[in-house]
Amino acid sequence: MQQYAASEMVEYAAEGRLTRRELLVRLVGICGSATAAAAFLAACSSDGSSKSASSTTASTTKVRTTDPTSITPPTTTGPNATLSVAADDPAISAKEVEFPGPAGTMFGYYAEPVNGGSTAGVIVIHEIFGLTDHIRDVARRVAKAGYLALAPDLASRAGGSKTATNIPGALTGGSVDDRVADLQASAAYLEAQPDYNGKLGAVGFCFGGGMTLSFAAAEPKLQAAVPYYGPTPDPASVMSATKAAILAHYGADDARVDAGIPALEAALAGKTFEKHLYAGAGHAFNNDTGPAYNEAAAVEAWGRTLAWFKRYL
Repeated sequence: MQQYAASEMVEYAAEGRLTRRELLVRLVGICGSATAAAAFLAACSSDGSSKSASSTTASTTKVRTTDPTSITPPTTTGPNATLSVAADDPAISAKEVEFPGPAGTMFGYYAEPVNGGSTAGVIVIHEIFGLTDHIRDVARRVAKAGYLALAPDLASRAGGSKTATNIPGALTGGSVDDRVADLQASAAYLEAQPDYNGKLGAVGFCFGGGMTLSFAAAEPKLQAAVPYYGPTPDPASVMSATKAAILAHYGADDARVDAGIPALEAALAGKTFEKHLYAGAGHAFNNDTGPAYNEAAAVEAWGRTLAWFKRYL
């Protein structure tokens, strides 16, 4: 995950989203020292790996089929707001929350439909930059689709995304087991809600897509998981333990992440697994606040995501 996060920062710098100084600060936090950060940058310059770990592009394989047109995504108006759900949307109720975690207080954002009634819970796992307004929006989208949605702040151990000085470093430090434990605490929060019906799903993006897979491997309660352009866990064999139905979305131009697809497919042989690659889309194509946003791919993927949750939750 550290190598993935460091490569992500280099890509953002190449796109002009980070200054050279911001890149170096974040790489030091991720790699652990200035020497390690400099070595990583030198390796990127020498082998071209800043853009991808491989030039491999996987083809689309479907193990199960869903109809993305069976559910109409909720919409509002405004630039890039095809899928966005406003914080004051009358169909939902949303708020900042705190709850117990294994290492202290966890922060998060919770949204639910106002009409009440027994329903499933969905954990929304953020990108490498922590709990942002975009991820809060995604939680509201999940709530408007009829689910209890919790977006936990996985930087809570470092004080939370609002105060942490190097969120990518905080998110990739420590062990995957720590982050999984924080997600399990998030599941416990959902379980405590009066309308929770005992069914649990997860959706995550970028770093959060990788954590969605790791969570699916470790948590038998998870019934449906939807990683967006998430790095395959290392080793991929941990995925053989999952009981979740997994739907994975990838940008066809995201060679660095897509290189891990064959190992994931091998580990999930015999499991309920479906993947889609979106032509012309790269990494972070769902993030409508960033330059990589691809509306066509985002809308199609979201329709499939809701259909998947409807089927398995």
